Amino acid sequence: MSAGKKTQRLDKILGNLGYGTRSEIKKYVKQGRVAINGAVVKDSGIQCDPGTDVVELDGERIFYREFVYLMLHKPPGVISATEDRREKTVLDLLPMDFQVFSPFPVGRLDKDTEGLLLLTNDGQLAHDLLSPRKHVPKTYEAVVLGHVGDAEAASFREGVELDDGYVTLPAELEVLEHGAEADGTRISRIQLTISEGKFHQVKRMFESVGSRVTYLKRLSMGPLLLDESLPLGAFRELTDSELESLRTYKGTGASKG
Repeated sequence: MSAGKKTQRLDKILGNLGYGTRSEIKKYVKQGRVAINGAVVKDSGIQCDPGTDVVELDGERIFYREFVYLMLHKPPGVISATEDRREKTVLDLLPMDFQVFSPFPVGRLDKDTEGLLLLTNDGQLAHDLLSPRKHVPKTYEAVVLGHVGDAEAASFREGVELDDGYVTLPAELEVLEHGAEADGTRISRIQLTISEGKFHQVKRMFESVGSRVTYLKRLSMGPLLLDESLPLGAFRELTDSELESLRTYKGTGASKG
């Protein structure tokens, strides 16, 4: 077994992967069910390197990893939280073999908003993506009541004042189509890219120009694009290239004015 900074207690490794409590894992070891590099171990607190040592439970190799990176197509009706006593959370959509890693949402989407949500337990990456200094752009598709056109797009490019007096950073509004509901109410389908994440920001921006959002979906966050083949409520792990693009992303560095 290798020694050094990368070593961890065996029971911690197995526990982090969801194979049982510390006492349960101690029992497995006493029963001779755990081996490291082909040798049965008798001490659940033994140190090993999960990156190089071969750990087996009941003859099956255990593959260890420290972090998980998940793309979720968040459906409406669930909240962007790790736990809630009354509401269903995005973590409830994950099977236990991912829940054991204790992932959390990077940023949040409102309960009634759907679309791209990144879940991870990599605190450093989450901090980097949420850093106000980076101004990571996020693109949404929305349906809004009321006519939206060039005047609103110009206002958004300048920054609009929200109900609390805050003036938003410049945002890019693209009108995709106009239409009308059965009662004649005008509606517009748009795409909006913002580079900050204030509370209910997209909805409040449209309210500031006299419109109301009735449907909202996040399409992208920085370089990460929603995989449209993912059904609502489904998730997948990020590809190596997607993860690398997030790790190396520098942000827009936008500023007011």
